[in-house]
Amino acid sequence: MEAYNIARGKSFYAVGISYKKADAETRGRFSLDTVGKERLLVQAKDEGLESLLVISTCNRTEVYGFAQHPFQLIKLICDNSNGTVEEFQQVGYVCKNNDAIAHVFRVGTGLDSQILGDFEIISQLKQSFAASKKLELTDHFLERLCNSVIQASKRIKNETDISSGATSVSFASVQYIMNEVENISDKNILLFGTGKIGRNTCENLVKHTKNEHITLINRTKDKAEKIAGKFNLIVKDYCELQTEILNTDILIVSTGAQHPTVSKDLIHRTKPLLILDLSIPKNVANDVSELDNVTLVHLDHLSQMTDQTLERRKAHIPKAEQINEEVKTEFIQWLQTRKFAPTIKALKKKLKSLKDAEIDFQRRKIEDFNEEQATIISERIIQKITTHFANHLKDNSNTSDESIDLIQKVFQLETKA
Repeated sequence: MEAYNIARGKSFYAVGISYKKADAETRGRFSLDTVGKERLLVQAKDEGLESLLVISTCNRTEVYGFAQHPFQLIKLICDNSNGTVEEFQQVGYVCKNNDAIAHVFRVGTGLDSQILGDFEIISQLKQSFAASKKLELTDHFLERLCNSVIQASKRIKNETDISSGATSVSFASVQYIMNEVENISDKNILLFGTGKIGRNTCENLVKHTKNEHITLINRTKDKAEKIAGKFNLIVKDYCELQTEILNTDILIVSTGAQHPTVSKDLIHRTKPLLILDLSIPKNVANDVSELDNVTLVHLDHLSQMTDQTLERRKAHIPKAEQINEEVKTEFIQWLQTRKFAPTIKALKKKLKSLKDAEIDFQRRKIEDFNEEQATIISERIIQKITTHFANHLKDNSNTSDESIDLIQKVFQLETKA
């Protein structure tokens, strides 16, 4: 992909780290909360970057945008997280231009998700675009790209069964509980943290386990009460966390904090306790696993589950990739149109100036000259000429650069990006 007159001297990059090369600990260091993402965007604007998106999920932290060099974007991630440039060099990746566009499509449509068919990422993409737009860090390219990815995601959901059933970390956690815990409906379950994954997990617990012993705790109690009201669950104060852990059989942690919120000294019990940590960074301290009778499971383990449902979804990958390619091709074609749009606009302006000069000359030379008719005819001719040029450039994209240069030289055009 060339610059397409969108950002002179710059290329479009996708840079980041993901579950493919970075373990949970490393992803945690590069993770960005809402404040961190906003801080990154503000820094980007201060440094003169004009178009940028940032996403940070349990699976990945990535920045998409135009830059003269990808290090500008890598530095933004490292400056606003606990990750270092040295670490990024070990586990990070950089995609450029067409490869970057293809990467954004795969991420946004769930084809690059840790659990195949997990489409929760698309809402992250929408939120990221809104945050960038609020700070005037978007352009026509980025808006069109996001809309195209959203379109592809919708088509894949509607035209394939790759997302049949629930395909997410929250569903995988409930599935794990149901497979590993006997008499699940009789067990006490404590959900600590009511972010998006926590809410989804809660909904799946109620739906699939028929358990009536589910307790919610959140630092902000009213958020927990809203969810509890929907499902008729119990809510406890944050100060009661240690007591509730003592009484529970299953603890699900999803607080979204940047540091562990469940430590070893919070747990004093002799009966078995299953803890599921669904957070990046980890919200349960590693040494908790040293406790007797405690089983600690992190989302990376849950994401590796390959049950029959997920295996069936793999059969729909070719169709999903075909849809992805179709929408991506439409986007690339739009980019190519943007590439020669300034030349066509300049050509139309040049032909109009020639028309105006000729009509002015004929008006002075010919008595009873019908300027109105002459204007109508000449403008129709100009429209036909520019349409022919546009169609030629569109149909001959491989030689469009040479054609554009020739048009600009013949008509002595001045174009602006």
